[in-house]
Amino acid sequence: MIFVIGATGKVGRHVVAGLAEQDVAVTALAREPGAAGLSSSIEVVAGDLLAPEGLTAHLDGAEAVFLVWPFFSAEGARDVVDVLARHARRIVYLSAEAAGRRPESFWAAVERAIARSATEWTFLRPTGFAANTLMWADQIRDSDVVPWPYGQAARSLIHERDIAAVAVRALTEDGHAGARYVLTGPETLTQVEQVHAIGDAIGRPLRWEELSREDAEGQIAGVPDTALDTWASFVESPEVVTSTVKDVIGEPARTFGEWAREHAQDFR
Repeated sequence: MIFVIGATGKVGRHVVAGLAEQDVAVTALAREPGAAGLSSSIEVVAGDLLAPEGLTAHLDGAEAVFLVWPFFSAEGARDVVDVLARHARRIVYLSAEAAGRRPESFWAAVERAIARSATEWTFLRPTGFAANTLMWADQIRDSDVVPWPYGQAARSLIHERDIAAVAVRALTEDGHAGARYVLTGPETLTQVEQVHAIGDAIGRPLRWEELSREDAEGQIAGVPDTALDTWASFVESPEVVTSTVKDVIGEPARTFGEWAREHAQDFR
């Protein structure tokens, strides 16, 4: 049995589906099982990472755990990991590429907790999610213009299905213990190019309108300084590109254009 924490998220849903396709028994954790929206073939159980001892009842027979840590702090992670490691020999953690560059980050702190306790572990370190471009969906539905800062920020955005495909391999196969997989799309695209790719996918030309950082801070609600700093950094130093997805699953990572075509309806 594979225990999936984060089963209702962008990646977790595809992990659950991939495991089910292989006829692997899955138990999925959800705060509200009735609202999880997963296949009826999946056992969905209620639980809360803030009360880790409550997870014990669901971990009998667990061979491996897929872990998404849903908080922006690592507080409590060691207690959760200790509970998981007592029952399952393998933990696959959805971390982030930044964990390798920022040892002070919560991603890195959770990695350290897992490495300390788990018998086997694999860290998935994706770059930016292609799905993050849904932040432009309202603007694109309302007009043909995306006003945003740092249009030349170049990112190797990854399709959530590719992250999940690697996770399924790491959960079900040997040979991935101790790996820190940096997962990326097959190429870098600037934010301007991403918007144009979305336009191609929906059959409507889109135009980028460059905002200064000052204007962005005043006009875009809810965008933290850390995001602005990240985009600024990718103007001078584009995000890394790796072949890890192909190396692990035997197929190249999906392009951003493929992702945009799959999600075209979200922008219409």
